[in-house]
Amino acid sequence: MTAAPGSAGAPQELDLDAQIAAYQREFPEVDPQVEKVVTALGRLNRRMNVAYGRQLVDLGISNAEWEVLKALVVIGRPYRLGPGDLAKRLGLTPAAMTHRIDRLVAEGLVTRERDEANRVRVIVELTEAGRDKWLQTMRMAAAFEDDLLQDLSPPERATLGDILIRLLRRVETSQPDAGGRLEDLD
Repeated sequence: MTAAPGSAGAPQELDLDAQIAAYQREFPEVDPQVEKVVTALGRLNRRMNVAYGRQLVDLGISNAEWEVLKALVVIGRPYRLGPGDLAKRLGLTPAAMTHRIDRLVAEGLVTRERDEANRVRVIVELTEAGRDKWLQTMRMAAAFEDDLLQDLSPPERATLGDILIRLLRRVETSQPDAGGRLEDLD
């Protein structure tokens, strides 16, 4: 039984096979193939988030800020949304969204102004510096992702993508509210 690398003295994560063997010992009905898939996906997601976070720090942006910039970019020009719409897209509370917007405004990556057509409504808009920061992060992410998938052939990448989309659709269908955050975890 080998453990994943970690810092000296810190508890180490069991390797995948050892973890599944422990599950089977404690819960014999568990399907080891299912557990291998979901445990590997969970670990991959966690490790990718850590890797992205480390690289984003080098670019002077947090993962939370990157998420806001992405949300504004994907809606297209003029890269504008209300704070409530941003919060819904990211599965955040309005207070959490306000905090993120405050940081991005202070960094000059977005502006926050009253909507001229409806003075009650606030509009968050991506600045040129914000779009440049997003492009920097995308270049970094693309290099990381290319490296991550380097051992897969193009057909394997396509197959993996198709399989993951099917799994994602299954969760979205069976748990339609799972796109946001659980309130008790905020």
